[in-house]
Amino acid sequence: MKKIKYLLLLLITTLSCQKEHKTFSVKALNDQFITQVGEQVTFQNIVDQHKGKKVFIDIWASWCGDCLKSIPQVKALQNQFKNVDFVFLSLDKSAKQWQYAIKKYNLKGDHYYMPKGKKCDFANFVNISWIPRYMVLDSVGNIELFKAITTDDNKLIEALKK
Repeated sequence: MKKIKYLLLLLITTLSCQKEHKTFSVKALNDQFITQVGEQVTFQNIVDQHKGKKVFIDIWASWCGDCLKSIPQVKALQNQFKNVDFVFLSLDKSAKQWQYAIKKYNLKGDHYYMPKGKKCDFANFVNISWIPRYMVLDSVGNIELFKAITTDDNKLIEALKK
């Protein structure tokens, strides 16, 4: 009986400590991003644009060495998972640096600039402590994978395969 109580307590503790989200907060969805043509859109607009598709989100910046090193692996994922939409959210210090990096590294996908950087509601919701940061959304816009920091993370690969 003690073993069962212990296992039950352990299971409850483990599950309650997980901070995986299934949906975005209203504040995160209403946060403003900038498109490559300079238009403001909400994160909700971005999610809605990809309804019906699985979405790989790459939060990155051109000043981030680890982000730049991971570009070949992200491109390999794009080649492997052609049915997935790739969305890049930039924490660059300026839109000019962001636009330059997209061209320089020939990044294919949908690109958005976060003008408030880490100080925005979206960044606060996803608790960006390290970039690159990867997320996966399912076909209805729910969060399938909340956090990965490497492209070879098993949970990331599994989420893309589903």
